[in-house]
Amino acid sequence: MSAEPTSTTPVRRPDRAAPARLRDAWPALAGLSAVFLFEMLDNAVLTVALPTIGRELHTSTVGLQWVTGAYSVVFGATMLLFGAVADRFGRRRVMLAGLTLLAAASLATAAVQSPAELIAVRAATGLAAAMTTPGSMALAFRLFAREDLRIRALTVISTAGLVGFAVGPTAGGFALAVVPWQALLLVNVPVALLALVGVRVGIAADRPDDLLPHPIDVAGAVLGTATLVGALLTPTAFVDGGTTPGLVALAGTALAVAAFVRRERTTARPLLDLALLTRPLVASGLAYKAAAGLAVSGLLYLTTLQLQSARGWTPAAAAIGMLPMVAVLLVGGRFVGPFVQRVGTGTAAWTSAVAVVLGLAVGALGGRAGYGWTVAALVLVGAGMRVVGAVAGTEVLQGLPSDRTSVGAALVDTASEVATGVGTAVVGTVLAAVVPGSIVPGTWTPRRLAALQDGLTLAGLLLTAVAAVLVGCGLARAHRGRVAA
Repeated sequence: MSAEPTSTTPVRRPDRAAPARLRDAWPALAGLSAVFLFEMLDNAVLTVALPTIGRELHTSTVGLQWVTGAYSVVFGATMLLFGAVADRFGRRRVMLAGLTLLAAASLATAAVQSPAELIAVRAATGLAAAMTTPGSMALAFRLFAREDLRIRALTVISTAGLVGFAVGPTAGGFALAVVPWQALLLVNVPVALLALVGVRVGIAADRPDDLLPHPIDVAGAVLGTATLVGALLTPTAFVDGGTTPGLVALAGTALAVAAFVRRERTTARPLLDLALLTRPLVASGLAYKAAAGLAVSGLLYLTTLQLQSARGWTPAAAAIGMLPMVAVLLVGGRFVGPFVQRVGTGTAAWTSAVAVVLGLAVGALGGRAGYGWTVAALVLVGAGMRVVGAVAGTEVLQGLPSDRTSVGAALVDTASEVATGVGTAVVGTVLAAVVPGSIVPGTWTPRRLAALQDGLTLAGLLLTAVAAVLVGCGLARAHRGRVAA
């Protein structure tokens, strides 16, 4: 699929002489794959350890929510800023700095002794992710000149991440039987070192003529960050603080949104040109990524709590229970390219997003009825994830000018991570409102167990409805784009 049909779209150039084969760029692909491996492995491994962390650190339901939510909030809230920084100061340079921070933050996990310390470490890890992840997609996209190689490169990179995402919970569940939970996050240290070597060796230094010359919209960055943080904190404020704090958070978020939109529409050099979001490829791709991120995060959180808290499975048994998704993610890679070539990137994007949302719906409605429904949900989500991760991001980047690739990649990851944060916040908020006491494994009375099951179903259905609306918006925008073209 070509870029947006406009005469102002610049011709894309690779960062160096374009490799003719994937193997010609293997050091760069290895480093970029390690970056994406970290992004997908990190929270996936942590999810299976949440009940253990809650028990050992004596964490409340809301606190346990923010063990994962702190990463997503900081990641999603600062990604646009660092995408803009990378477009101006160098994608490779910013990525190397972020990988250094990642290694340091991961090492700090070994010293964690309280929920507050762990949340702080997770926030620092989210900051490192915001510095590295947008650049991985942008650099991979610019590394090759041919569209088929770009899709194959993004498929290779996403494969590494999805393998980590799939194997991580299973390996983590078994590891918890013999090592402390802190060891699961220390895995990020060698991953960061591998990425540092691959990016430094395999990717050329940033060229001045590929960077934006004008300064960063600092005011827009501050307002955008405030908007995203407010959107993710407001649900928790209502449940944890009550009506007054919730309304204050809601009003503050609304003011931040209004101020951000006004700033970006009136300043000469906005952080985010809002007109870019109206492009059909950009709007539809972002909608599909957001829907998939919402559904995936929701299903994983729901399944972990369903298996361990509601059914009393051990972490190792719950890890085995995730194997259907592992199998689909590992085997499905070879079918992505042929499927996309057969149906086209547009059709592949929306059908895979629908599969992920349908999987969440199956998990929400059937999870309490038996493990067979959980298997069906995991298979659907795994199959959809395998495709949407590559094609939706490719659509967004194809729809943007070549000097906005880092911001474009940041938009893709912002949509996914904010959706992930929203998914975690919704599940945690609903459970905190519905289930009395902590949700970590322990002694469950029939009444509390019934409340937990009701809360999991309600949270899953809420997320399914929102994700379905996002997919519908993406389809509508893509259709209007085809009509206009």
